[in-house]
Amino acid sequence: MSLTETIGSATINGVAYIGGLARLATGSLRAVFVEPFHGKKFHISRSVHQAMAVGVEALPIVSLISFFIGTILALNAAYELRKFGALQVVASAVAISMTRELGPLMTAVVVIGRSGSAFAAEIGTMKVNEEIDALETMALEPVDFLVAPKFLAMLLMVPCLTVWADFMGVLGGGVFGVSAASFTWGSYIRATLEALQSRDITNGLIKAAMFGLTITAVGCMEGFSTGLGSEQVGRSTTSAVVKSIFMVVCVDLIFTAIFYFTAPR
Repeated sequence: MSLTETIGSATINGVAYIGGLARLATGSLRAVFVEPFHGKKFHISRSVHQAMAVGVEALPIVSLISFFIGTILALNAAYELRKFGALQVVASAVAISMTRELGPLMTAVVVIGRSGSAFAAEIGTMKVNEEIDALETMALEPVDFLVAPKFLAMLLMVPCLTVWADFMGVLGGGVFGVSAASFTWGSYIRATLEALQSRDITNGLIKAAMFGLTITAVGCMEGFSTGLGSEQVGRSTTSAVVKSIFMVVCVDLIFTAIFYFTAPR
């Protein structure tokens, strides 16, 4: 019975947590896309500030990691493909892998480490210092004031970062292709464009948008769940990173399956 109770309790808690994420995301999206048309003010300046922190300041690390990932993909693909005399397929393998999967996923991991943890720490610290209560006292809804700008910034900037990560990954693969696989830059670009289809890019961007929403929801949820004391802020930050990675992988699996079964045969 104890094992059954443990499994049942974990299942109930998991469903309740997902429900809390959905409720937080719904309230934030309503504050962004519905309430401004009904006369309620939206703090667009906070979204611009968050977009700078999430997107622009993340460009260097996203560029570096994506470039290296593209080179690593090309090296691993060439290691096997040269056995069959098919080195010309390296460009296709790198382009499809980056746009469909690794570009959005690696961008999400970087954003989790930079921004998801920061969201949890910021809101957690505000809760410990009773600033959340102060906002409510001033008739400011915490979700509208704190969370909604983050949702809008992540919804816009994570796909933009993904596009840049795709480009840098292809560039990293091209450096290997030109230097060691007998490509020229012209032939490598042509092979990449011939391999890619529009749905490869759009599928990756849809995933990136969903990753952004998931990361924001988890980070803010963990921040609002912070207990009393500075130690709890650290625990909430750690929990936000771990749960965000798990949720992003789950979302990735779900959308990959959807795209697979809905793809034209």
